Amino acid sequence: MEFVIPAPPTPALDVEGEKGRFPVYRIFCVGRNYADHAREMGHDPNREPPFFFMKPASAIVTGNADFPYPSATKDVHHEMELVVAIGKGGSNIPAAKALDHVYGYAAGLDMTRRDLQSEAKKLGRPWDTGKAFDHSAPCSPIVPAAKIGHPAKGRISLKVNGEFRQDGDLSQLIWNIPDTIAYLSTLFALAPGDLIYSGTPAGVGPVKKGDTLEGSVEGVGTIKFKVV
Repeated sequence: MEFVIPAPPTPALDVEGEKGRFPVYRIFCVGRNYADHAREMGHDPNREPPFFFMKPASAIVTGNADFPYPSATKDVHHEMELVVAIGKGGSNIPAAKALDHVYGYAAGLDMTRRDLQSEAKKLGRPWDTGKAFDHSAPCSPIVPAAKIGHPAKGRISLKVNGEFRQDGDLSQLIWNIPDTIAYLSTLFALAPGDLIYSGTPAGVGPVKKGDTLEGSVEGVGTIKFKVV
């Protein structure tokens, strides 16, 4: 196929143990999916239907590369998350079959321009400027589910400059991974290459230039990068 301008590169993630890479199509993020995080953000943690926002695939940062502090903000926050990589698409997927659609898992961060997000909330506007900016989705290599299974529990944590900021467990998800996939597939036809950032535990907070972030999801992987 010929294009009238140069085609953009396909964002992709390394896969542990594989030469091939995982092409990233879309990034869906689940909002307030841990009760303690919902409380710290001033919301009721009761199990209401999940809500989602999106980031562009180009927001992916790989290889523990530096995170450039973004423009137009003075309050960038970290949000450590389990990332779900979809390998088989579908619509209206039953929760009992949802894990059949998962290729693997990774450790990632939903970096957030909190001041811009807060202003958007006050004005009833979309969160795009707060969430979907360049380099806002650092992610570790994917580990295939065929090798590790489907983690439903395990420590998820983040350290900033060696000190713990976030420390939770995957079992604390309000909407677990099968239920999240099932619900999301009623809103969008999921496709191979989609990523789902599944939510963050409590302890989100600001970062500054020079900080080093180290995140871990037990049984899945680690991620480490510097804010520059």
